[in-house]
Amino acid sequence: MVSAEQLQQLGIGIEWTPALNDTFAKFNIATPRQQAAFIGQASHECNNFKTLEENLNYKAETLIKLWPSRFPTLEIANAYAHQPQKIANKVYASRMGNRDEASGDGFKFRGRGCIQLTGHDSYWHFGQAINADLVASPDLVSSPKYAALSAGWFWSTHNLNALADAMNYEAVTRKINGGIFGLAERIALTQKAYQVLV
Repeated sequence: MVSAEQLQQLGIGIEWTPALNDTFAKFNIATPRQQAAFIGQASHECNNFKTLEENLNYKAETLIKLWPSRFPTLEIANAYAHQPQKIANKVYASRMGNRDEASGDGFKFRGRGCIQLTGHDSYWHFGQAINADLVASPDLVSSPKYAALSAGWFWSTHNLNALADAMNYEAVTRKINGGIFGLAERIALTQKAYQVLV
């Protein structure tokens, strides 16, 4: 069990105490190394448990850089720039179980939670795992309880406990991020969490 005092030492709001403890219990994130890696990775992913929704407010140049196939010209990108709902509906259309751009699924199932649950299929599968209808109520994943549980579900389905126990933080990062973005900070946050937890 992680205590409110331990979370305070890590600069994490005490309102996360029950959410994290419920998540650790439900998904068997039990050892100090597992819990520290979870907290360290989630801290990096969601701005120390403060940002629970994906920010899609991009300028045109950034859209072209991030999604060149969806925004092949500046003219197309300018039509979407600084319109998060419109951007989400385009970039997440017809993938991850989402329907087409006009359906609004991209924005409805945008990234939420401590490890950015994204796409209809992820919301559906996570909901099945915890017996909740998150397809009907996706905004729940922006609350501490479901934000933490969704990250625990991801952690469990990607077998991250073994990597955390082996202290293979690069492999944990690759599973979460797809690359090694922010690796040094993730490791530092994990090590700090471990010092507080043991």
